[in-house]
Amino acid sequence: MRWLISFVATLALAACDLANLNLDHVRWDPPGASAVSAEIRGREACADRDPQKRALFGDLHVHTGFSMDARGRDVTNGPDDAYRYARGEEIRVAPLGTDGLGRSFRIDRPLDFAAVTDHAEWLGEVALCTTPGTEVYATNDCRIFRGEETSWLAWALGLRGWSTKLMGIVSLSGRNTAVCGENNERCRIAMKSRWHETRAAAEEFYDRSEACRFTTLVAWEYSRSPSRTKIHRNVIFRNEIVPELPISWIDAETEVQLWEELHRTCLDTGTGCDVITVPHNPNLSNGNVFTLDYKELPLDEQRERVALRAGIEPLVEMMQIKGESECQAGLWKVLGADEFCGFEKMRGIGEQAPDNCIGDERALGGMANKGCVQRLDYVRYAVIEGMREEARLGINPFQVGFIGSTDTHNASPGVVTERTFPGTSGTMGATIKKRLGGTGADASSGVIPKGVRRNPGGLAGVWAEENSRDAIFDALQRREAFATSGPRIKPRLFAGWALPDDLCAASDMIAQGYAKGVAMGATLPPAPAGGAAPTFVVSALADAGTSEDPGGLLQRLQIVKGWYGTDDEFHQRIFDIAGSAAGGARVDLATCAVSGPGHAELCGSWRDPDFDPTRRAVYYARILENPSCRWSTWQCVSLPTAERPAACTDPAIAKTIQERAWTSPIWYTPPEPL
Repeated sequence: MRWLISFVATLALAACDLANLNLDHVRWDPPGASAVSAEIRGREACADRDPQKRALFGDLHVHTGFSMDARGRDVTNGPDDAYRYARGEEIRVAPLGTDGLGRSFRIDRPLDFAAVTDHAEWLGEVALCTTPGTEVYATNDCRIFRGEETSWLAWALGLRGWSTKLMGIVSLSGRNTAVCGENNERCRIAMKSRWHETRAAAEEFYDRSEACRFTTLVAWEYSRSPSRTKIHRNVIFRNEIVPELPISWIDAETEVQLWEELHRTCLDTGTGCDVITVPHNPNLSNGNVFTLDYKELPLDEQRERVALRAGIEPLVEMMQIKGESECQAGLWKVLGADEFCGFEKMRGIGEQAPDNCIGDERALGGMANKGCVQRLDYVRYAVIEGMREEARLGINPFQVGFIGSTDTHNASPGVVTERTFPGTSGTMGATIKKRLGGTGADASSGVIPKGVRRNPGGLAGVWAEENSRDAIFDALQRREAFATSGPRIKPRLFAGWALPDDLCAASDMIAQGYAKGVAMGATLPPAPAGGAAPTFVVSALADAGTSEDPGGLLQRLQIVKGWYGTDDEFHQRIFDIAGSAAGGARVDLATCAVSGPGHAELCGSWRDPDFDPTRRAVYYARILENPSCRWSTWQCVSLPTAERPAACTDPAIAKTIQERAWTSPIWYTPPEPL
């Protein structure tokens, strides 16, 4: 009996964990149908079109009450609410007050684009159990999901929280047939209906006028979480031509199967369907997002696997509510220091630091702070590994650009302002004290509550000719994209063999950058004879913010260089190329007021002093703001001293942060030897 109790406890606490049980999943029969050819709805030409491109800001990771975890925390808003919020309208979010209305949410500035990415897992079940009048609405299973009853097993095991609700809609085969009916047909119909609503909202809020004020992208999230290991992808489509049903891990048990299904249902259909996948939170994946699990295959099959991935996955989500995934200190055989690698980490804060994985070792349990930390959990080292694999196989599996997003579960894309952060998911962040973790860490364990370890998340930026689906999707595919930790910093990165050193002073800097070099996301063309190092040019504009919440000033621009050496060593080196750390900017922790000098814009050019034309290397820019108060500090100072929870004085929680932006990399590949 003990093994059964342990098994069910694990199931209840991490419903997505079924993918790790190696059981036969109850897949759709027949499988979801492929996309069907259709005439893409017409639109007016954008009046504002710039061939040299402009920065657009958006959020490509957004959950609404259609997702099981958001609905489990009483979020009832749908995709239409999410898009209204992104455009600048007010929405109301759980918990409900005595007037029947929730908390009031309004974004500080409208976004340019957004995608609702509700979990494909149990999309139909949630709809059936939360829509009065359905055939199963009044059943015990649905009442358990709505929190109106408690499962006897949950009661016997002492389980708490929203995850106990999931026991009403999941089973060992993935889908609860008591809810879904014979051959799971009820859930299939309900899922198809919800998918239709998601697409209809995207169509309704896509601005097809010449103003081109707001763009929606049709999307979902694929959420495989074996033993609470985050191996999730957002699936983003170019247009309204999409498969019949979203693909969950119940239908595609691995990422490889997901990519194959997306080829079957979209890319190989000749219908005009186009799609990319974007992994997120490699920081919690124990080496399973940027995995080398194909190395035991024959060499030809390894190349096929790598080509499959490289053709569909051009980006990674660098920053979101569950932490930053750029870099980490002290990892296995990573040489070179970087003082800024401690930014917004989820694992190891206030706890015993987890062990590092050795070599290609992988583990499980990252979301529960279990298992070793693989250096490939961090994007900087993944792109270095990608170059090493390219040298071995001829294809780079990890040639990815960078974006940020929120992963909000409040139907509120772009809710990133530190000063007014309202939490991440319904009732879980209903009050300041809940967001800060209640009474704080258990003194005996030293574990910091998850709420205060989270952050508002980031934004996705693209350089696009216009604000339209095609222009944004093209920018994502070519990796002319960037990530921010929330501010609307506008960074540029160019590199080329013929770029002048004084390009920053040129009135036509951008035109020259495109004409004589390559932009972020690209690979440098072959070097001319002579072996001179390429010139890199980085510029950035600070976020002006709003009158109520002015943006921060820039402190400095940096180039991050990565390369691999012998004996599995990865190397990193950071170069300051404009601005300075010695500016004297300060933060008053009693009021969060900032003072001191900074920059509204910066630009710098740089050549690698150690450039080796025979060695692969990768370069990207990081832009740092002056220090400012972290969201938790803003909320602590808003409370009377006597009412502040333990997190407000815990030294493990940073009081200030340096907001930042990251450009996608530029790669250098040496010519093949003759």
